[in-house]
Amino acid sequence: MTLILREDYHGLPIVEQNRLRWIPPERAERQDIRPLRIGILNIMPLGEQYEFNILHPLGLSVLQIEPIWIRLESHTYKTWLPDHVEKVYVTFQEAVRQQPLDGLILTGAPVETIRFEDVNYWEETSTILQEARRTISSTLGLCWAGFAMAYMEGVDKFNYDHKLFGVYPLRNLDPTHPVTGELDDEFWCPQSRHAGLADEAMEQAQHDGRLKLLAHGADAGYAIFATADDRFLAHTGHPEYNATRLADEAERDQHNSEVPVPAANFDFHNPVNRWRSHRNNFFGQWIRHCYMSISFSNGNRS
Repeated sequence: MTLILREDYHGLPIVEQNRLRWIPPERAERQDIRPLRIGILNIMPLGEQYEFNILHPLGLSVLQIEPIWIRLESHTYKTWLPDHVEKVYVTFQEAVRQQPLDGLILTGAPVETIRFEDVNYWEETSTILQEARRTISSTLGLCWAGFAMAYMEGVDKFNYDHKLFGVYPLRNLDPTHPVTGELDDEFWCPQSRHAGLADEAMEQAQHDGRLKLLAHGADAGYAIFATADDRFLAHTGHPEYNATRLADEAERDQHNSEVPVPAANFDFHNPVNRWRSHRNNFFGQWIRHCYMSISFSNGNRS
């Protein structure tokens, strides 16, 4: 319905261009509607360009959404615009100090080939995830963040010989789950990663009651899964990507790789988005899941 954004937010032109409604915080306060506060811990390269990929599906919700942009204190944002992090982002503790978050999104990061303990911001990230699991109704992890969630449940990632890149079909494994229940039986989603999760290890984690396996692809593996308590929801793909973002990555890889891997089911010269419905349904159902979790836990939501 409406995004709550500051009037000096740099992404307003593209928000309006895509016909998403927004209002400034002052007007939101006068409306006296309690919005969903969704934290977005963004560690993607060129992160300020990436922000709209998250805002777009959130802005399609029938609920009023207040995005809270969160930064890591232990990470250096080398590819970002100068001063953008300081102007728009807050730390996790600052985000939750006055009012709790209703949901949290942790983005991917270009470190999937590195051991978690060797990532310079792993300690801070894992600490945030642990606190989020205790205090936030649902945390959504994308790509590397999904691997991190699996790792915290005892399933480590492994590195591919070649990058998994392109748009791949996935099969819905649980039409009764509150998030995947409204997804198609089969759907497409972008993947852009150098690592994966072994099917056998994921299946053992489900057998042991640690994970719920929600979607699988022949090439992508178990791409959507949740922890047993549903506090963590992971998607190892990039459902949030628009076709332009995927095309830019494809073109970059073609230029930068000695042996470029062709994009599967995607032509970056003529990019076609065949996962838009999946993106919208997936984020829409996750937002609904956050809302319903809060409603049931608080009785009457205020």
